[in-house]
Amino acid sequence: MTESSSHNSQTPRLAVLALIVLALIWSYNWVVMKWVLQYVGAIDFAALRAVFGAALLLVMLPLSGRSLKPPPWRPVLWIGLWQVAGMAGLSQLALVSGGAGKTAVLVYTMPFWMLALAAWLLNEKPRPLQIVAAGIAAAGLLFVLRPWQWQGSWLSSMLAVGSGAAWAAGSVAAKRAFRHQAIDLLQLTTWQMVVGATVLATLALATHEQPIVWSLPMLGALAYNAVLGTALGWGLWLFVMRSLPAGVAGLSTLATPVLSVLWAVWLLGERPGFAESIGITLILLALALLGASGIRQAALRHLSHIREGSSLK
Repeated sequence: MTESSSHNSQTPRLAVLALIVLALIWSYNWVVMKWVLQYVGAIDFAALRAVFGAALLLVMLPLSGRSLKPPPWRPVLWIGLWQVAGMAGLSQLALVSGGAGKTAVLVYTMPFWMLALAAWLLNEKPRPLQIVAAGIAAAGLLFVLRPWQWQGSWLSSMLAVGSGAAWAAGSVAAKRAFRHQAIDLLQLTTWQMVVGATVLATLALATHEQPIVWSLPMLGALAYNAVLGTALGWGLWLFVMRSLPAGVAGLSTLATPVLSVLWAVWLLGERPGFAESIGITLILLALALLGASGIRQAALRHLSHIREGSSLK
């Protein structure tokens, strides 16, 4: 096996590892983002995390030997607008009146938007097991949200779902960019963050809801968001989008809202009821089915490579 083929065979495994790390970072971050609102307004904090994340990435580019020259502007613009400004801004606003666990679950309707967009724009037709997994996960989300007895803020829920839709649009834009041109991952991560940070900073300056309480807890939350949740997180996510089919990558992220609900129970006292517990169980079942689908696809690809190698001998 050549060095190149060995690297290619390792890429899906690294993408799965990246998804696990992302689930841990982003699930805990919902608790952080909810908790920090006692010190800073929603749009102000979304702007601060994006600005500091972008600044960190701009420093990392020359340190890694890369040019500061941005990639092609069109994908950078669309990804930054949808995936950073749209997703981060709307989700932070949703947390103002929504619980951390439920808001996370609503934002993570993203995989269902992504399955539809990937089928439409990327010609990634969902496999039967993925469709079944999506249906079970959708039922789980219904049990978590219980719209028939909703007592929370409908505005918060709409903002959270809009955040998930914006995230899906940005991720599909990234997938299309990777298909049609060679783009350096760190450069794309940096400049899409610059675009999103510029939009959010402009909104923050225009609205500025409340005075910012600069304190050690607030700075700690900002550091977690800027370094782990934003700079590292979006870099890992774009690596996943480059390495895995969009539908598989999207549905795999459903581990994050499940963990977010558990973090919220433990740290914020957001106790899920019986229906929410059923919903979490259904989402876990959907993830298990999705994992089975991914293993099956990987096995089929491996057999295909073996047959191709045999035919060349």
